[in-house]
Amino acid sequence: MTVKITREFLEKIPKTDLHVHLDGSLRLSTLIELSKAAKVPLPSDTEAGLQELVFKEKYQDLPDYLRGFDLTCAVLQTAESLERVAYELALDNIAENVRYIEVRYAPQLHVRPGFTVEAVVESVHRGLERAQREHNSSPGVRQGTDIPFHYGIITCAMRFFNRHMSAYYAQLFDVMPHAPTKEVMSIASLEMARSAAVLAHDKGIPVVGFDLAGAEAGYPAIDHKEAYQYAHVHFLKKTVHAGEAYGPESIFQAITECHADRLGHGTWLFAADKVKDPGIKDPNYYVKCLVDYVATRRITLEVCPTSNLQTIPSITSVADHPLRKMLDANLSVSINTDNRLVSRTSVTRELELVCENLPVTPAKLRNIILAGFKGSFFGPYNEKRALVRQVINRFDALEHQYLGRVGG
Repeated sequence: MTVKITREFLEKIPKTDLHVHLDGSLRLSTLIELSKAAKVPLPSDTEAGLQELVFKEKYQDLPDYLRGFDLTCAVLQTAESLERVAYELALDNIAENVRYIEVRYAPQLHVRPGFTVEAVVESVHRGLERAQREHNSSPGVRQGTDIPFHYGIITCAMRFFNRHMSAYYAQLFDVMPHAPTKEVMSIASLEMARSAAVLAHDKGIPVVGFDLAGAEAGYPAIDHKEAYQYAHVHFLKKTVHAGEAYGPESIFQAITECHADRLGHGTWLFAADKVKDPGIKDPNYYVKCLVDYVATRRITLEVCPTSNLQTIPSITSVADHPLRKMLDANLSVSINTDNRLVSRTSVTRELELVCENLPVTPAKLRNIILAGFKGSFFGPYNEKRALVRQVINRFDALEHQYLGRVGG
């Protein structure tokens, strides 16, 4: 007998979001309010207008999808705006029973004179910490009937940038006027890794990981190898946007050259037809070995279904998404939003799409949920184990309550 996984059940179960961009996840009302204060012109001053013109259900291509980030980044240039948006993002997740998030963003995009990378990260931390403190002092958490909320911060370096994207980048180009562009990018990512290590280890801010975001094709991760090596030897966890706009070789490079503990998207992991290196004589065997390596090392894939549907035209439905192959191969897969505003989604909605379009049993869903918590960069290890046990107990109790069964 097939058990229907209901929306109510998905709303109630504890969840994670390991791949959520701060600057892609504002509330529309907040964007409008902040734009007025910052004197940033918007294409419309109404939520409905912005959804029609900018934050759509469907996009033409990746540049169309990324258009909204010019607006959101423009209003996130003060400590107050960053703290507010981080606080609201945490509240929105808490409201749908997401109990662990890893908020990622590129601090260098928000730097201006007198407002350093460290100050940017501290502002976001204050907002997240306030939401955590409020939830964790609630009666449900104190009485043990609810799970505490936790968070981590992932700082992103950019694969590519230009001088117009932030004051930080403009200054870097000014002090390196004759350097090759690739070298400028490498220096920026190394500085970001160094700042992340200082914030995590010296200031006690939960900067749990380091990421590389932005245009993937044409801007290989190996150009940022020095930054990842620095993060690696300073005990920062590593994730890389890989396999979203390029093939298996990008994923291989993220793992072997950047020590990736997780993979952002990993969409084209199985795409042997996208292997470009002529030195790879048997692409199918190459992909088979790569998939097996990802599986056995339990390298978690941060899959963002709606985002992929909006930016990859060849994927027309969740049913056709490589997620099906990932689950069939028993890979460690977490389901994430990527950008709550830009993709007009939530964690609950992403899980609902997966359950509606793929043969996901309660047992398979349980594995997906646990993969998010187990694959997270939350620590120390014993605290993570305790959190996972809480999640297991809560999931099983809710499964019995809402689906009338437990396990398998």
